[in-house]
Amino acid sequence: MKKFGYLLLGGVAVVVLLSNLAPMIALGISLLIMYYAYKGFIKTNSTFNKVVLAIIGVIALFASASNLPAILGFVAVYVLYIVFKKWKNPTAAKKMEDNDPFTNFEKEWNDLKGNL
Repeated sequence: MKKFGYLLLGGVAVVVLLSNLAPMIALGISLLIMYYAYKGFIKTNSTFNKVVLAIIGVIALFASASNLPAILGFVAVYVLYIVFKKWKNPTAAKKMEDNDPFTNFEKEWNDLKGNL
């Protein structure tokens, strides 16, 4: 049953990732442009270049802000990573079940009933 849940969660994450792939690429490009505009702004001494680079940086900032829903794509990548990790390591899920206080209580209760 857990495998089905992981499969369902992974499928939803893949759909979200694919639907947000273009905004993720656009966000990366706009952040890259903003970074280089900032670095150029810091290095230059010319007032004209500072104005041009500041305008480019502001335009890139607005482009980045318009692509903020792409963060859902990054969340989907993280969810896919977690699902893949849990899928490959089923013993981690088993260890979590062993530490369940209700499961341990049931085991202890059955042991007590067996001793009486």
